[in-house]
Amino acid sequence: MTVVRSTLPEEARRVSCEALQDTLVDLLGLSLIGKQAHWNVVGPRFRSVHFQLDEVVTAARTHADTVAERAAALGVPPDGRPETIAKVFALPAPDEGLLRDTEAVRVMTDALGTAVARLRERIDATEKADLVTQDLLISITADLEKQRWMFEADNGPDGT
Repeated sequence: MTVVRSTLPEEARRVSCEALQDTLVDLLGLSLIGKQAHWNVVGPRFRSVHFQLDEVVTAARTHADTVAERAAALGVPPDGRPETIAKVFALPAPDEGLLRDTEAVRVMTDALGTAVARLRERIDATEKADLVTQDLLISITADLEKQRWMFEADNGPDGT
């Protein structure tokens, strides 16, 4: 088996890959939250919320792929297995069953807000370790903040 060797010193690689793995879990989980809400949303704002949820899912999946490839480029295999996600996932998620449109908005703004807060911690952690990874995390943060803002702007912070 060929092993990819990182150009980073070992400690910088460890810090960067830990941040990337944690971000991968958050992004894959966020895509699952978005799909769960997408399939179960009901209410007068169904259509707009339904489409917004797809936008979040697409963004989360795209970013997850980029994050996983960055980890692989640094020589650490990314772990997106279902059992890994289930074991360490920590974002707010919807309850089982149908989901009022206002509740879908609340769940998504909470999940996106939590994901952004966690990304900001990782941005700080990677500042000295790896500016390339930090830059990637910054761009993901900007996109998720935009997604969160769009939910609040379209639907109001309380879903009204």
